[in-house]
Amino acid sequence: MLFAMLLLLAWQIIYTLGTGVLGWWKSYAMPSPLGVVESLGKMLGNGTLWKATAYSLRRVVLGFVISLVVGTLLGILISSSDYFNRNLKPFLNGVQSLPSVCWVPFAILWFGLGEASILFVIVIGSTFSVSLAIENAIRTVPPIYIKAAQTMGAGKRQLYLSVIWPAALPGVLAGLKQSWSFAWRALMSGEVMSAYVGLGYTLMSGRDLADINQVTGVMLVIILVGVLVDKIVFSSLERRVLKKRGL
Repeated sequence: MLFAMLLLLAWQIIYTLGTGVLGWWKSYAMPSPLGVVESLGKMLGNGTLWKATAYSLRRVVLGFVISLVVGTLLGILISSSDYFNRNLKPFLNGVQSLPSVCWVPFAILWFGLGEASILFVIVIGSTFSVSLAIENAIRTVPPIYIKAAQTMGAGKRQLYLSVIWPAALPGVLAGLKQSWSFAWRALMSGEVMSAYVGLGYTLMSGRDLADINQVTGVMLVIILVGVLVDKIVFSSLERRVLKKRGL
């Protein structure tokens, strides 16, 4: 808390010096801590921020669930087939390097300006990350586990359910944390282009109104929500799994 207070104090000093004393920039072009707090209070009071956050979370949860299903199937396919591992995995690595905003024109042309286009950007922005995380986690399972299970007569289905998945689970959770961040960023790319409500839309509304304090406040909320979901959901699950395994 002390560190955060020092950051806020430094921010306020820089704002005061830059706008009032040295005249480096105009007050409307530089956010101030007090202005951001006032803007957040206004948006909380009229319900804009609550509504925007709820819509954004609903979209990203739906998109991430779809990404989990599709990405898991792709990851299993790549890890279980040498052919797809050689040919499909490099393609997924290449596509994964594309920023999510690159898919926005496709989404608008294919699905129009609506929920479907935002959902498409979320899914396409995080599915490949999920599949690569699954494949990497399965690939790093110690081979001795698989050989021991096969020696004891485990079939392919039993091998996956009782050996590979439990052993790969810590790596899977670590990969899903990264995939969640891709989904969250992809959501913002979609919302700033085609949403009528949401955190991304509220961010762009602040830009259109030349309200730099609203823009900064929404950015801080986006960071806060992303960090909270990571800590409460994924980091909590990861700690529980690692503790259960004595790691």
